[in-house]
This record gives sequence, C-alpha cells and structure tokens, in this order.
Amino acid sequence: MDRPTSLTRRSLLVGSLAGAAVVPAVGAGAGAQRASDETPGGIKKGRLKQSSVLWCYGAPLEELAQVSARLGLSGIDVVNPPDWPVLQKYGLLSTMTPCMERGFGIARGLNKKEHHEGHLQLVKERIDASAEAGFHNILVFSGNREDGLSDRAGLENCAVALRQVVSHAEEKGQLLCMELLNSKRDHKGYMCDRTAWGAELVQKVGSDAFKLLYDIYHMQIQEGDVIATIREFRESIGHYHTAGVPGRSNLDESQELYYPAIMEAIADEPFDGYIGQEFIPRGNKAQALRQAVELCDV
Repeated sequence: MDRPTSLTRRSLLVGSLAGAAVVPAVGAGAGAQRASDETPGGIKKGRLKQSSVLWCYGAPLEELAQVSARLGLSGIDVVNPPDWPVLQKYGLLSTMTPCMERGFGIARGLNKKEHHEGHLQLVKERIDASAEAGFHNILVFSGNREDGLSDRAGLENCAVALRQVVSHAEEKGQLLCMELLNSKRDHKGYMCDRTAWGAELVQKVGSDAFKLLYDIYHMQIQEGDVIATIREFRESIGHYHTAGVPGRSNLDESQELYYPAIMEAIADEPFDGYIGQEFIPRGNKAQALRQAVELCDV
C-alpha cells in the first residue's frame, strides 16, 4: 500500500483496454459478466484467489472493475464504501476495505493509545459496513515510530486496541489485517516493518479475526528471504500483495523476485485469502495485469 500515482485514465486506456486482443471491452449493460472462455488470459487454475488494487493502476474504478472481472479476479482492494456499488455491478468483492480517513492511515495507526478511541470507531464502522455488503476483509496499520515510543510499547498498544474490536469482527465474519510495509525506503518510521513483529502481535491478540497482510514487495526490501518467511509465518498471514523489486513495477524478468515459486509456497497448504496485484504497471497496463495474474495462477 502506497500513495496514489499521477497515472491518468487515458494512460490506462490507450493501447490497453482499447485493445480487444488483450482484454475485450465490456459494453454497456454487461453487468456482472465474469471472465469467460472468449477472454484471452486470466485465471484458469484458481488454486489462489486474486484481486487488483485500486490506487496503483491510475484508472477510474469502473474501468479497473471491468478488466478485473474479465480476468476472473475476485475483487479489488482499497475501495471505500461509497464506491462499492461499482464492485457489485461487476460481481466483485471489496477484498480489502481501508480504514484511511479522519486522519488515520499508514503513519497514524493503532500503536498510540491517544488514537484508539477515534480509530477504533472507524474500524467498527467498517466492520459493520463490510458485513452488511457481504465482504470480509478490513485493512489497518500500526502507525509510525515516534520519539519515546519503543517497538515493544507500540506492539502492546496495538494489541490493546485490537482486542477491543476482534470479538465484534468475529461476530460479523470479518478479518482484520495489518499491513507489513518497509521502513527502509518507502515508509520511514513505520512500525510494523518486520514479519516476526507482526506475528507476535497476531499471537498477542489471539483471534482468528486478526492476521497480517504480507506485502511481498515491501518485505523483500526490508528483510528478504521471502519464501522461508512465508512458510514460517503462514498461519499469521491472511492476505498478500505483489510488485516487482526493484521499482514496484511489472512482475517480469526485469525484477529479482521469482513469483511462481513464491505462489507455490503460498499454495503448498490451503490458503483462503487473496493475492492482491499491487504494482505500478509499465507499458500496456491491462496486459501487465493479465501477465501478473497468469504468473501467479499456479
């Protein structure tokens, strides 16, 4: 999860959605049409469920929803409740609902007690809205380190906060996920920047309604050893994000991660979460998404 880019609607559409050989256009009134045999590419094996992520493709939600549905994706991450009708129009889920408003987000999260009252109210509202809509996943963040706040104290504060909402999440059939982000390069000061720290938090909270969002791009930068880490901490992970390293771009030969092996490691044991495609595409953007989806369809 990062800040939105300046990609425009035109940059997504020209030479990508407009090219029917890549992803055929969805006509008016197509409604919830899903991927079909006539659509080139997309999910075929389906051992792992996949999603796209709204911010990084730089397209209006309607266009991204059309492409995502045609590729057989389950939904789109980081879509706020007012936009959910667009997802539902195409038979898609909100696969990771954000709690990023009222001043709360990546830097201002659950690791400080003074944030708990307002932030937890927002989380509870998202839990209720997601449950009512038939969705299941809620995104939260630790917040940043500050002078005088140790990682140990921040972990304890996060645990205190999460214990106040996990029973409600359990009742509503919701999974709260805290995202792992790198503090080495992209999010200076972010506290939940190590898988072991996040897994300890999962243990302290002690509920199946709280797990980690393991961002493969971020954790390759922060700590490496991705496959071994996934295998060690798989019980603490509820969702994944992808992107190429370096550059956070296409999942191709220009970057250092071998995604088929990573996906095989995830699929070694049953995994009911989602693989969110969260890279900033180069070139033909719809084709880049299709290629990433196929690469991760192990």
